[in-house]
Amino acid sequence: MPDTVTTRPTDPEAYAALHADATALLEGWQPTSPNAASAREKALALLAVGPVAMTREHVPGHVTASALVLDATGSRVLLCLHGKFGCWVQLGGHCEPVDQTLVGAALREATEESGIAGLRIDPVPIDIDVHEVLCQGGSRHYDVRFAVLAPPAAVEQVSDESEELGWFPPDQLPEPLAGGTAQLVAPALAALRRSPLRLAP
Repeated sequence: MPDTVTTRPTDPEAYAALHADATALLEGWQPTSPNAASAREKALALLAVGPVAMTREHVPGHVTASALVLDATGSRVLLCLHGKFGCWVQLGGHCEPVDQTLVGAALREATEESGIAGLRIDPVPIDIDVHEVLCQGGSRHYDVRFAVLAPPAAVEQVSDESEELGWFPPDQLPEPLAGGTAQLVAPALAALRRSPLRLAP
């Protein structure tokens, strides 16, 4: 008789360090828009329930991390055609127990989904967005977004989660485009102009 594998829910305490980092980061963050300010307050209210808010098992909602990847010149952005959703979106996803910081989670996701080594990330969020998702039968993502810079001559590799990856000029984004993705372009470019040397691995 074959072995039966049982998947056990992740212990929320495995996310304690990440939860503390996310709370401190958002408490000290200056929102980039009125919508981001509202989403920040909602995210902090979610985080008040404890480390479980970082886990995908928390059905009412959980914090995720994503990144808008720009090329080395800042003239193109990298988007993925998401296999499940059928639309173009920035790179990112769920936090994992290995993540100690939200910045680290966003960088890990961007690296995994782009296949590009040597990405550099601005540690200051460029946006927060709260939206409905289908995971766990229906939940909400409190998505904290960052700007990421690719090295010169970066070559992307499609991951299991995307059907396609593509570079696009900021003013010529593809369709269909996920809601909330276009709003990342302006703050990402502003972050690059503000502190290009501060982007760090």
